[in-house]
Amino acid sequence: MRRRTLLYGAMAAPLLAACSGQSDDGEASGGRTTLTYGVWDVAQVPGMQKVIDAFEKENPGISVRMELTPWSSYWTTLKTAMRGGTAPDVFWMNAVNLQLYASSGVLEPLSGHIKSDATPVDRHPDSLVKIYAYQGTQYGIPKDFDTIGLWYNKALFDKAGIKYPDATWTWDDVRDAAAELTDPRARVHGMAAEMDRQGQLYPAIHGAGGYVLKDGRSGFGDERSIEGLRYWTDMIDRGWSPPQSAMVESKARNRYWSEKTAMVYDLSAMAGQMYAIPALKDHGGVAVLPKGRERATIIHGLANVISAKSRKKAAAWKFVHFMAGRRAAEIQASAGVTISSYEGTQDAWLKAMPEFDLKHFIEMQEYAVPYPSSKNTAVWENLQYPLLGAAFSGKGGIESAARTLGEQMDRALKEERA
Repeated sequence: MRRRTLLYGAMAAPLLAACSGQSDDGEASGGRTTLTYGVWDVAQVPGMQKVIDAFEKENPGISVRMELTPWSSYWTTLKTAMRGGTAPDVFWMNAVNLQLYASSGVLEPLSGHIKSDATPVDRHPDSLVKIYAYQGTQYGIPKDFDTIGLWYNKALFDKAGIKYPDATWTWDDVRDAAAELTDPRARVHGMAAEMDRQGQLYPAIHGAGGYVLKDGRSGFGDERSIEGLRYWTDMIDRGWSPPQSAMVESKARNRYWSEKTAMVYDLSAMAGQMYAIPALKDHGGVAVLPKGRERATIIHGLANVISAKSRKKAAAWKFVHFMAGRRAAEIQASAGVTISSYEGTQDAWLKAMPEFDLKHFIEMQEYAVPYPSSKNTAVWENLQYPLLGAAFSGKGGIESAARTLGEQMDRALKEERA
């Protein structure tokens, strides 16, 4: 599909229609400006409301109304809203969709605003800032970030007499521990090797020295990438992890939460939910990801963007500029839900859950790899589960499956460049 038809037909053309009677940066009545702010994570709503309250106090002429849409319907709802000219003035964006939306002309370019107001973009991780730029123009500013860590159950480790994971662990240490921690009688597995892109597939591929996407080409057929995928499928084949077919209804993290899996790779953003489980708060632990051929984790984070057809762009920019600063980051961090991306503001997040050694998630920025993306990321990502599913269900064939995936992904990448 041609790149500009993917979103333009569904989104951009209807946006040309004028919105009903609102003037730029104000309501039709000329009174207080009300912005809409699209988000998808209910767990972040209380913290984001505190950020909004602080912004409104500094900007008494502007109010912000959050519009919460669950992740499962967020993007569909957003496209529908854009067709109808009712998209939020400001909304959350992720790496998967940034290039698609930016190339379709539905996002407001921010580079000029950033330069004029000296917005402290350089205080956010450079790898994240680059994710939200397209063809030399910045379209989003990060608000938070995630890295992937090794979560483990201290009680199960103690029972097996195994030393807790630390920064010296390699993949061999994980394999050895997974074998010892697996207890078929108790229906406990040492590891949960789920077919999850951000949490498991991509970190292992890069940890093996492979790559997902480079110079417009797929890395799934690369021998190092296949080695990374085999790290997971070997554990499934040996019975140290349940097969993917068993994790359709009970995901890896759910198995970890129910103490049926001793180890799992998972997001820093899950810390709050794990902290809410009494058993895990008591004996849950986290370590940096073990080393394969290399040390690697995946970094991703959400960004705030402005609709290109917002009638309130000046007010919207004030809000986005405020959220890019230290004060908003400190408020967000104190909520304990996610790591604020503004440098030096993560202490409040760390202190919110002192039982967990959360500093490891921040330490891993040093070797974090940005979440891979292209204009039509979802097209080639949707190929992964069908093609790799059999190998991740204990049926073998990861080598041929990965090579086939690489070939089909390359075709998809070629089509998006056409």
